[in-house]
Amino acid sequence: MAVGGGGGPPPGPPPQRMVRRLAVEVVDARDLVPKDGLGTSSAYAVVDFDGQRKRTRTVPRDLNPQWHERIEFAVLDPANMHAETLDVSLYHDRRFNPSSGGGGGGGGKDHFLGRVRIYGSQFSRRGEEGIVYFPLEKRSLLSYIRGEVGLKIYYYDESAEQPPPEDRPPEPADNAPPPEVPPEAPKEWEEMPAPTEAAVEVQQPSAQPPIIIVEEAPVHPTMMPPMHGPYGPMTPQMHGPHGPMTPPVHGPHGPLTPPVHGPHGPMTPPPPEPQPEPEAGDPYPPEVRKTPMASSTERVRVARHPSGGLGPDYYASSPRVISGRFVSTGEAVEPVQSSSYDLVEPMRYLFVRVVRVRGIRACEGPYVKVQAGPHSLRSRPGRDVSGTGNPEWNQVFAISHAKPEPTLEISVWDGGAPSPADAFLGGVCFDLSDVPVRDQPDGPLAPQWYRLEGGEPGMVTGDIMVAVWIGTQADDAFLEAWNTDVPYAAYTRSKVYQSPKLWYLRASVIEAQDLRVPAPPPGLPFDVRVKIQLGFQSARTRRSVASSSGSAFAWSESEDLMFVASEPLDDSLIVLVEDRSMIKEPALLGHTTIPVISVERRLDERQIVASTWFNLEGGSSGIGMGPGNAGGPPGFYSGRLHLRLCLEGGYHVLDEAAHVCSDYRSTAKQLWKPPVGVLELGIIGACGLLPMKTKGGAKGSTDAYCVAKYGKKWVRTRTVSDSLNPRWNEQYTWQVYDPCTVLTVAVFDNWRMFAGDGDERQDYHIGKVRVRVSTLESNRAYTASYPLLVLLRSGLKKMGEVQLAVRFSSPAQLPDTWVTYMSPLLPRMHYLLPIGVAQQEALRGAAVRTVATWLARSEPPLGPEVVRYMLDADAHTWSVRRAKANWFRIMGVLAWAVGLARWLEGVRRWRNRSTTVLVHALYLVLVWYPEMVVPTASLYVFVIGVWYYRFRPRGPAGMDARLSQADTVDGDELDEEFDPVPAPDVLRVRYERLRTLASRVQRVMGDVAAQGERLQALVSWRDPRASRIFVGVCLAVAVAMYAMPPKMVAVASGFYYLRHPMFRDPMPPAAVNFFRRLPSLSDRML
Repeated sequence: MAVGGGGGPPPGPPPQRMVRRLAVEVVDARDLVPKDGLGTSSAYAVVDFDGQRKRTRTVPRDLNPQWHERIEFAVLDPANMHAETLDVSLYHDRRFNPSSGGGGGGGGKDHFLGRVRIYGSQFSRRGEEGIVYFPLEKRSLLSYIRGEVGLKIYYYDESAEQPPPEDRPPEPADNAPPPEVPPEAPKEWEEMPAPTEAAVEVQQPSAQPPIIIVEEAPVHPTMMPPMHGPYGPMTPQMHGPHGPMTPPVHGPHGPLTPPVHGPHGPMTPPPPEPQPEPEAGDPYPPEVRKTPMASSTERVRVARHPSGGLGPDYYASSPRVISGRFVSTGEAVEPVQSSSYDLVEPMRYLFVRVVRVRGIRACEGPYVKVQAGPHSLRSRPGRDVSGTGNPEWNQVFAISHAKPEPTLEISVWDGGAPSPADAFLGGVCFDLSDVPVRDQPDGPLAPQWYRLEGGEPGMVTGDIMVAVWIGTQADDAFLEAWNTDVPYAAYTRSKVYQSPKLWYLRASVIEAQDLRVPAPPPGLPFDVRVKIQLGFQSARTRRSVASSSGSAFAWSESEDLMFVASEPLDDSLIVLVEDRSMIKEPALLGHTTIPVISVERRLDERQIVASTWFNLEGGSSGIGMGPGNAGGPPGFYSGRLHLRLCLEGGYHVLDEAAHVCSDYRSTAKQLWKPPVGVLELGIIGACGLLPMKTKGGAKGSTDAYCVAKYGKKWVRTRTVSDSLNPRWNEQYTWQVYDPCTVLTVAVFDNWRMFAGDGDERQDYHIGKVRVRVSTLESNRAYTASYPLLVLLRSGLKKMGEVQLAVRFSSPAQLPDTWVTYMSPLLPRMHYLLPIGVAQQEALRGAAVRTVATWLARSEPPLGPEVVRYMLDADAHTWSVRRAKANWFRIMGVLAWAVGLARWLEGVRRWRNRSTTVLVHALYLVLVWYPEMVVPTASLYVFVIGVWYYRFRPRGPAGMDARLSQADTVDGDELDEEFDPVPAPDVLRVRYERLRTLASRVQRVMGDVAAQGERLQALVSWRDPRASRIFVGVCLAVAVAMYAMPPKMVAVASGFYYLRHPMFRDPMPPAAVNFFRRLPSLSDRML
């Protein structure tokens, strides 16, 4: 029999100790610098990792050497592998130099050919590796280096021999694992709120098809009624840890007057139970104490990259599900950071952790009530997990401590007592002046045993293990605590989400053979097409070219069909071969299913992907089959299809609009560069929010929460219930890989917290703010309030303001910033194998839907309407307002040219004589000394930049209503923007207005085309007289330019242009008149 309760199974064998190893396969190098004097090099590679150095063999006399050697290293500290660096250096072996010649020359060091540095965050797990070609870097400024080296880097874990475990006595029941959290029951609301008029106007019906969401059972405890006794407040007299406590305690039927004494006098603390010896480094052994609690400090080391960025790749991808095992794609865990929460206001909370009780009388469904002043909370029913009769909770309560209360009461009640008089099981009362304050980065406070007191003598026995401390919202227990600010519902808690890892799947259709295709109708060609489906995505090829026999079909050029696939890659490609030659519905010639997990992964365009033949099954054409088997059996051979499939890891899968993208990294982790800084966001609060719902028939309220998105990481604050001025004061951190990115923050009104079983409610958006990281100065905090603007059918409306604090911390110096800004914005695959605009938009829509489906499966879910609003899913839909806004943006960009033209016109009109004289002198100097043109222009631009430094923005700007043309938009334009399918009469009016706008654009396009055609008419001899004059003038100019000095010609031309108005003719110049008379092709248009 097991000692200490819990008849569980005997302990199994001890877990094996795992050892991590890093494998580096040096594949080849390309286009190296010759070093032996004969135009070749004898290269070898030296690999350094964590103090370990190994080298490859030497490939003699080859500028494109191939090694294909695998080198392994032991990873001594797997937890901090992300902070290590791998250096690969190439050298020329001088031993292979010729005995004579210019390149030989005696002994000495081997010549340096280049090096590569790879950070630990770029390492991939075995099975996900691929060949990556890294450009070779210089060792010094004067080095001449070229070429690239191909590496395959991955890590894996293997078991190591472990000494036999020592015999240890079984642990007592008090050290049993904490109980599981039971599912949260649906919240019963007294009255369902109704949306206000503004909320109804904000929430627009989604035009997207419905997404089926698989609901999983929530794992959060139920919100209980207020913390009072069954028949009144609980106030019996108690003796606390330091004597009698002043607040009286009322039992179920009235005050309990007898003092709390034991059979032989006042109660004393029970003797401590035997506990196992504390482990090394544990400062708090589990003892029974009646002294004030103390806090423990446990500092952790934060590993950083040599470049200054924070540790591991926490944002790489979401966990991947593998059958039979539960592992994560990235082994490293986000380092514990001692967040100071210095961007937000500290909010004091009283934390109470209730662990378990012991020694109480047998009861059913015991629960704990925590009361501090007006705040009262009730725990979920306790569970006897260890089997010893001692119920456990392991639950944390967070009570607002803005107005400190003098005492704290913790009591235990029997949930299944036959009478209310027997429900009280005892309690403890604390003087809050003795409660310790826990500051970050202190470790968790150790819970302690306290004697339960109060009630009738002999009726209360046992002890309770609790921990009480005062902290802030930065406490690690705050996220999972039951908070007094909001009702404890699953949809009100702050959470961090991760977008799925997205891939582009490229399918190239080459040819098909052995197809049984019926002859098409006379006069119609064969029309065989391939349709590929991946989940909700579908794409079809163009018409194929048939062979003479009609059984083989090929496509003129390989067609690339692109799809979006997300990890875990558990979907399958469904390939259908259709005959569309018939006038009726297309006939299925065959199909096949290809698991996505089996598709080869490619990291760049240099990796050759092999094509594969796939057998087709189950055609429906009926050719060659009996009359009763027209559809074909499941395994019936219907031909074969030649495909080339690959998962593209060199692209960045765009799920955001390109102009507001928050991440440009490629899918493949091996191609990532180290982070350049850290972005910190403090969501302080909001003020002046409009009521989004009504409670009680007339009272307006808003249950607001905030969502922020940057890169793959989404954060959601807790919901502050029934407040038009919520205060969140939550701080979050992101790693920044490119400063030219955008942070998006939006505020929503929570409606899912009111949804019942099977009821789906959408959250209403209140407003959105974007902050571009590149507009922030390094290591400076910006705190400001931004208006929340929403464009509704009734016009622009301000929904309130949100207060944010943003800081971008970057250790990068000017050379690093220069390299970052000179590098391409997107990965190289976007430039070498670009994706068309129309196809890119379709893929973006699929990516948005994939991310929305993924986040909807989280707990609590992030609704599809939230994801679409954050990702600007409708950013490219047609709108007259957006078209006008873009037109005025173009005019704003060209305003400097218009201003320069006006200034020149003022100079040549002599409106300011001194300015005109200075311009004459400057022009004369530049003509006489042309080498001063570029320096003078550069100096002028420098002076302009320094001048405008005084007017630089003092902080990040929010949404601009005037720039968006939202403050002057017409009602008809708003109706068109919000009602894409109107009534026929309204549609006709809109169509006529659109025709008017299009006619203006058409006229401008015609004018531009006419000017270009007039230029062509100068030498096309369409107008022989004009061409004869133009050719003669060109000959005269050529002779004059040969005879006259060019400086004199330039001075004369400039002075003639700047001549005084008294020498000017008000009519257009002769050259302009001549150009306008040239013919265009407008007279030939119908």
